[in-house]
Amino acid sequence: MQLSKEAILKSLSRVEDPDLKRDLVSLGMIQKIHIEGKKVSFSVVLTTPACPLKEVIKNNCIEALEEDFGKDLEWDIHMTSQVTTVREATPILPDVKNIIAIASGKGGVGKSTTASNLAVALAESGAKVGLIDADISGPSIPTMFNVEGEQPSVKKVGDKNVILPIEQYGVKLISIGFLTPADSAVVWRGPMASSALRQFISDVEWGELDYLLIDLPPGTSDIHLTMVQTVPVTGAVIVTTPQKVALADATKGLTMFKQPQINVPVLGVIENMAYFTPEELPDNKYYLFGKEGGKKLAEKYQVEFLGEIPIVQSIRESGDTGYPAVLKNGITQKAYKELAESVARQVAIRNAEKKKTEIVEIKA
Repeated sequence: MQLSKEAILKSLSRVEDPDLKRDLVSLGMIQKIHIEGKKVSFSVVLTTPACPLKEVIKNNCIEALEEDFGKDLEWDIHMTSQVTTVREATPILPDVKNIIAIASGKGGVGKSTTASNLAVALAESGAKVGLIDADISGPSIPTMFNVEGEQPSVKKVGDKNVILPIEQYGVKLISIGFLTPADSAVVWRGPMASSALRQFISDVEWGELDYLLIDLPPGTSDIHLTMVQTVPVTGAVIVTTPQKVALADATKGLTMFKQPQINVPVLGVIENMAYFTPEELPDNKYYLFGKEGGKKLAEKYQVEFLGEIPIVQSIRESGDTGYPAVLKNGITQKAYKELAESVARQVAIRNAEKKKTEIVEIKA
């Protein structure tokens, strides 16, 4: 086959994105083809920097090209990424590509720990990430990021005061915990808590983000309704533990997003505290809270099972010291990195297959 840009694209049109089930060329992933003698360079633009299949896709490209052009040419393939979005021309958070709700029906299932480590894992992969602590009465994000004593600064933009988020471990953060004394309870009625969330969304200078995670309080409350009425949410992630009592509440959280009037895509279910593994016996698994409850929940509602996180001492220690477990070598780092890859993959699939989410209008 004669070497040309058109011929190269024809060859690469046989290579599929394993997640989106479409070829790289029709997806617009092949860019900047440059031919210089026997050296050919081009970029493959993936849908997320957290893509676990980079090498697979790269090898599939080389295989297709060598099949058509032989092995005498030098192929310089640059694997890069651009996170996809279906949010266009939005007045609120215009530069945020994806808004992901992290929810649970029940407290105590490790939702904030999961949200924190997921945010850091996405940032570690190269994505631009923000995290809103929407649990107004029980904010824990400042502790988990070791920034309890920090206070965000404010700057004037036109006639409006804008809050600058705290940045730690590559993640932009905002929490009511930054704005109130650490030892004081926030005793607010629903409308006040909802107003705080609206401010966190619209009055904070988030800038360009690939993913903005919103760590929701337990249950299905005013905060959840405020979120879906303020911004179109790309998708929701449900965090649960395996036992029956947690699954019953997680089911309510999941079905809330599936209600026709809310209609937020559920990206999948995370099973936290899936099993206990002692540090000195890493191959031993003890299923303290039952087994595969999250997996069965995902199967029942035909959503993705995003992964399981073990319960180990280092996760608790990391939460207390404010140094996320995903930054420490070991079983938890691997689990959270794989979780970030799963979530990023589901966001890309959702953006390719589903229409954009609409802001919810619920009439009283």
